[in-house]
Amino acid sequence: MSGRRIVARSLIMTDATIKAKIRTVRNWPKAGVNFRDVTTLFEDPVVFQLAIDKLAELLMNQSIDRVAAVDARGFILGGVLALKLGKPLAMIRKKGKLPHKKISAEYDLEYGSATIEVHQDASRKGDRVVIIDDLIATGGTLLASAKLFRQLESDVVGVAAVVDLPELGGSRLLREAGLSVSTLCTFLESE
Repeated sequence: MSGRRIVARSLIMTDATIKAKIRTVRNWPKAGVNFRDVTTLFEDPVVFQLAIDKLAELLMNQSIDRVAAVDARGFILGGVLALKLGKPLAMIRKKGKLPHKKISAEYDLEYGSATIEVHQDASRKGDRVVIIDDLIATGGTLLASAKLFRQLESDVVGVAAVVDLPELGGSRLLREAGLSVSTLCTFLESE
């Protein structure tokens, strides 16, 4: 009986339902930054399922060979999405977290800089890869991730995230880099 209630409830939900489940933490990790916390979305299995279903719908027609997920919240989304799409999962980690041969890329954040890495065998030449993260801010993480997979001679067909922060310019930069951008909701800095 409870399974039927979940299905019925998910059919009437909208993208606004997903957005309403995302918490805003003001002035974190530093003053002036509005952190959009998707962990509150993960706490509601019905809305989390809705988000995964919607991301899968957006990606189904892109002939994807592999899902790549960005450390750390992207792992949760990417893992479930890879399973739903029946595709292998590659993990993009913060520097120093991978045990095998790897390549790395440095990038800028809206509040600093960082380095990410992937294993050299994270994808094969010609693989069509989509990169998943929780949100798009300045685009630095996703652009660096695309660079890594292009170094592995994979075709990065696009990126997907739950949240877009368009005022920070990341989604525009990703499109200018030739990537398809799929998101479920948008937050303005004033929200």
